[in-house]
Amino acid sequence: MIRLALLRHGHTSWNRAGRIQGRSDIPLDDTARAELAAQSLPPDWADADLWSSPLKRAAETAELVAGRPPRTAPALTEMNWGEWEGLHGTDLKADPSSGFRDIEDWGWHYRPPGGETPAEVWDRIEPWLRGLTRDTVAVCHIGIMRMILARAHGWDFDGPAPFRVKRNRLFIVEIDGPTLRPVDEPIRLIREETA
Repeated sequence: MIRLALLRHGHTSWNRAGRIQGRSDIPLDDTARAELAAQSLPPDWADADLWSSPLKRAAETAELVAGRPPRTAPALTEMNWGEWEGLHGTDLKADPSSGFRDIEDWGWHYRPPGGETPAEVWDRIEPWLRGLTRDTVAVCHIGIMRMILARAHGWDFDGPAPFRVKRNRLFIVEIDGPTLRPVDEPIRLIREETA
C-alpha cells in the first residue's frame, strides 16, 4: 500500500479575487509566501517523494513547505477551464446563460466552454497515480484534488461532496493496487515556532 498526501497550493491574487485560474500560471502572492515559509510537512512525510504541478503556485508551495524542489508532472496541472479562465465564478453563476454549474451538479462529463471534463482530467492523472512506488506528497490544485478524492470516496460529482478541500492540510489517500481509499481526517502542516 502507498499513501498519497495531497496539498493545495497557497493563495494567489486571483484566488483572493475569486477569479478562475485553471492553467493560467499565476504565482503565489507575498502573504501566501510568508505563511507557507512558516510551515512545514509533518515529520512522517518529510522524506516522502515530492511532486507538484509544473505551475509556479504549486511548485513554489512545495519547495516552501518541504525545503526542497519537487519533481513536476504535467498530469498534476489544474483543470483547463477554457473560456472561463480569468473570469469571476460569481459572475458566471449569476448569468443563467453561461452554463456554469456548482460542483455537485457536474457529473464526470461537465465541460466548461473550451475546457476539460472531470473524466478527461482523471484520464491524465490516473497513469501518474499508478506509477507511484512509495509514499508521496503531491502539491497541486483544487481541481486535481477533487478528481482523486472523488474517486477515493466513490463520489460522482452528483450531490454534496463528501469532503471539503482546505489549504495547509494534507488530504491522504491510500493506494492499494487499483483501489483508492480516503483517510478520514486531513493532517495540518506544522507551524514553525518563531522566536
